[in-house]
Amino acid sequence: MSDPLRPRASLRTAVVWEVLRDALDRRVKAAGPEAGGVLDVLDTGGGSGKFAVDVARLGHRVTVVDPSPNALFALERRAAEAGVADRVRGVQGDTHGLFDVVERGAYDAVLCHGVLEYVEDPAESVRNVVEALRPAGTLSLLAAGLGGAVLGRALAGHFTEARQVLADPDGHWGAGDPVRRRFTAEQLSGLVMGAGLEVGAVHGVRVFADLVPGVLLDAEPGAMEALLQLEAAAAALPAFHSVATQLHVLAERG
Repeated sequence: MSDPLRPRASLRTAVVWEVLRDALDRRVKAAGPEAGGVLDVLDTGGGSGKFAVDVARLGHRVTVVDPSPNALFALERRAAEAGVADRVRGVQGDTHGLFDVVERGAYDAVLCHGVLEYVEDPAESVRNVVEALRPAGTLSLLAAGLGGAVLGRALAGHFTEARQVLADPDGHWGAGDPVRRRFTAEQLSGLVMGAGLEVGAVHGVRVFADLVPGVLLDAEPGAMEALLQLEAAAAALPAFHSVATQLHVLAERG
C-alpha cells in the first residue's frame, strides 16, 4: 500500500523518511501521554519544507531554520497547501548562529539534512544542533557520501574527477563541483559522537537511484516500486555505505 505521508521525491527520500518517522514514533511513546503525542522538531537547513511539512502532518510542531528567504516563502506556501500552516514556523538563520533564532535544549528532535556539505565548520554545526536537543532528543543527520561521488563520476566517464574526489581532503572533484565537501560514514559518526550523542543507526541513501537511467524506470512496469524496495533492503548494510550518494545517521543522547 502506498504511504500518503511519503515525501514526493520518494526515490531520494524514502529511506530517510521511514527511519525518521519510526524515530519520531519512538520519541512520542517515550514522552508519555502527558505530551499529547506532539513533539517539537527543529529542521535546520529545511528549505522549502520537504521533510518539515510531512513531519507536521504527523501532528508535530516544526521550526525550520534556513538562510534563504525564498526557500522560507516556499515553505510557507507548501505548509498552507498541506493544511499545516499552524504547525510550521520558518525563521531565517543558519547553524553557525543557530541560537540567535532558536532556544537551546528546546527540541525533541533535530533534522540536519544537506547542511554539513556547505558550512564552514561541520563540527561546530553538529555541536550546535545537538545543543538544541532536549536531554532525550534525537538527531537525524544527512550528508553527501564520498564513495557515491567517486562511483558517479567514474560511471559518467569523468575518471580524473573521480580520482580527485579520492585525493581531495574534502571529497571535492573540482571547480564545477556544487558540493563543498563529502563524508564517509565513519567521519559523520565521529562528528556525532564528538558532540556527545550515541549513533543508533547509519543508512546509505540513494545507493542505486542515481545510477539507474530514468528510461528504465519509465519503461518497466513496477520498476519504481522494486527499486524503492531494493534501496530499503541495501540501506542498512554497511557494505553499501561506501557507494551511497548520501549517508544518514540517526543518533540519540545516551
